[in-house]
Amino acid sequence: MPLPTHQHVVPPTASGRAHRSPIQRTDGQSSPATTTRQLLAAEARIDELERALAEARQAAFTDALTGALNRRGFEEAYQRELARSRRNGSHLAIALIDLDDFKRLNDSLGHQVGDEALVHLVKNLRAALRPSDVLCRFGGEEFVVLLPETALNEAVTAISRFQRQFAANAMPGRDIQVTFSAGVVVKEAAESVQESILRADAATYAAKRAGKNCVVTG
Repeated sequence: MPLPTHQHVVPPTASGRAHRSPIQRTDGQSSPATTTRQLLAAEARIDELERALAEARQAAFTDALTGALNRRGFEEAYQRELARSRRNGSHLAIALIDLDDFKRLNDSLGHQVGDEALVHLVKNLRAALRPSDVLCRFGGEEFVVLLPETALNEAVTAISRFQRQFAANAMPGRDIQVTFSAGVVVKEAAESVQESILRADAATYAAKRAGKNCVVTG
């Protein structure tokens, strides 16, 4: 005599219809909704990585204290502006700016005040420079400004005007006026960037010997 077969009976719902278990995919593929969520998550992760890379690149090319370009950033900017100058047949002026009596400021008032003076200079320079100009902290209290498409007399006029404004503008929160000396050159076709900087540096040294707070051409 055959044994009775036991079957699982699904109780009906209030409408009289039996409950149905949710259908699950057995082909290993995700549902469209899951795929969309995964794509959105991947895109968000890519955006996050791109932002992190951009921030790392900026940090690698920027002076941490002042926010100006560092030497590595300057080298990249210089090559870009040099190529533009050659392409357009235009002048590329270079100004080397050195804060006056910076060591004495550090020794007498402390390195914190010295740092504030550097930040003060960069903040004011950025407000005075054109968007196309490039500002770099070259080391210590020395800064280099690239002025594309600028002849020597125009560069001297621009730096001298800024120098007068800067000397009349005390450091925020302190009754301290700081000044700078500057040497200005225009890159010659046959010279390297090192040679241009050396000429600008010699002109800056001449400005120091001439009494400081002035601009000399090289």
